[in-house]
This record gives sequence, C-alpha cells and structure tokens, in this order.
Amino acid sequence: MNELEVREPVLWTLWRNARGIVAEMRPLEWSKNLLVFSGVIFSRSLLDAANFRLALLGFAVFCLASSSIYIFNDLCDIRADREHPIKRGRPLASGDLNINLARLSFAVMLAGSAIGAFALGLEFGLIVAIYVSSCVAYSLGLKHVVILDAIIIAGGFVLRAVAGAALIGVSASEWLVLCTSMVALLIAFGKRRHELALLDDAAPTHRRSLGDYSISFLDNIMAICAGAAIITYSLYTRADETVARIGSHWMLITIPFVIYGVFRYLFLIHVRGAGGDPVQILFRDRPTLLNLILWAAAVIAVIYLPKLSLAL
Repeated sequence: MNELEVREPVLWTLWRNARGIVAEMRPLEWSKNLLVFSGVIFSRSLLDAANFRLALLGFAVFCLASSSIYIFNDLCDIRADREHPIKRGRPLASGDLNINLARLSFAVMLAGSAIGAFALGLEFGLIVAIYVSSCVAYSLGLKHVVILDAIIIAGGFVLRAVAGAALIGVSASEWLVLCTSMVALLIAFGKRRHELALLDDAAPTHRRSLGDYSISFLDNIMAICAGAAIITYSLYTRADETVARIGSHWMLITIPFVIYGVFRYLFLIHVRGAGGDPVQILFRDRPTLLNLILWAAAVIAVIYLPKLSLAL
C-alpha cells in the first residue's frame, strides 16, 4: 500500500507535466506555420519531391521554434496570466507544469530548431534566427509598445512565408510579402481588439500597450488593413509577373474567397464577439474553414492543372 501511495503521485506528476508541455507547445497554432509551404506552392514546384521535402522539414523546424517561443512567452507572463480570465488556465499559470521543466523544454526546443534551421540552409537559418529574436524581444518588453507590438506579430507571419521561398532557393515575391503583411496586421490588431474588449478597464494591468489603444482606433485601423489586404491580393492576381508565371489570368477567380474570408473575420469580431485569434476562428467557424479549403483548392487548380495537362 505504501509503495502504491508513493508511485501514484509520481506517475500523476509525470503525466501532468507531460500534458502541460504539449499544451504549452500549442499544436493547433502550428497551422500558422503552413505559410512555409507558400513558396513551394506559388513557385509551381509543389509536385517536386525534393522541394516538397524541404518545405516539410522547414515546417517542422518552425513548429519547434514557435513552440519554444510560446513556452518562453508564458514563462515571462506567468504572473499576469494568473489574473487573466482565459490565460490563467494555461499549464504554467495554473501550476500544472513545473517551471524548471518548462525552462528546460524551451532551451531544448530552441536549440533543436536552431540546429535544424541552419542544417537546411544559411538563409533559412538566418530567417528563423530573426523570427526567434523578434519574438524574444517581444516577450521581454516590445509587446508593451503600442502599434509596434502588432507589427512584430505580423512580421512573424511574413517571415514564415519568406522562409518558405528561401528554402527552395527562390526569391519571395513582393506581392507575397505585401499580401501576407496586410492580412497579418488585420489579425494582429484583431487580437488586440478582443483583448481590450474582454479585459475592459483591467486591460492596461495585463498589457501596458492596451492602455494606449481604444476600440474605435482599432476598428479604424482594422478597416484600413482589411481594405489593403483585398486590394493587394487583387493586384497580385493580375500582376504581369503572376500572369507570366501561371500562364493565365485565372488567379482572378480566387479573389472572391479572399474577400469573403476578410469580411467573415470582421463579422465574427464585430457581430459575433469572437476572439481575434485566427487559429481559434479557423477551427471553430465552419464557413471560415470551408472558405479557406476552397481558396486553396482554387489556387492549386489554377497553378497546377495546366502544368498537369501539358505533362499528359
């Protein structure tokens, strides 16, 4: 009996910490890292086995790097998260995960992502290093600087897309950077709006930059980003280099999906009161998920069906 009484708490502690590490890694957030595949898709090399393998490895490296950052950020915010109505349920804030184990996991994941990134190429490794450095700076204090905090979040999305192009040795299109930037800024400011609405008067105590924001300001800036996202994507579909690369103007048919996706995001935030986190919206809102799948299917069909028909 005494032996069982000793073993059960130990086994439970191990299980609780293992579960806590997985939760802190936030596997659902890895969907953001799918942007790494944008380079191989839009360069018409998705069917190239070597390039697809590189993109897959790059995706894995970014998953490891981003998970290490999630843990680091929660280690920095552990006190504030304990007072947050939602974040207090995270393993570190709730006490379900040992702090020293979280620190060790962060170090191991960070080292693993660094080794993997530079093993895939110097340029890719440098981009991952910039991504990690900006995220660490964000966690250590830049998240409290109004507007800059959102720009850093958006920059993480752009770096993922650029890294995907660097992996296969192609130049990232300026249209890819512009479109990704506008959508990412919309998402970043959407997250700030949700936090401000959720926390209300207590918002500045959780994040100092929230004290400098207002709902009306964020609504205006989100409207600007939404319009810019639609315009830049529309211009991309009819740009000379896009038409030359694809061989047709058919990318124009993908514009309605982008318009719907942007408007749906605004609808969920302003009408439904949904959070600004795109991952939560993606997995909880079926119209958004279906629209994304249809957009991806249309893009792949436009880019690759002519190529396959020529091959046949």
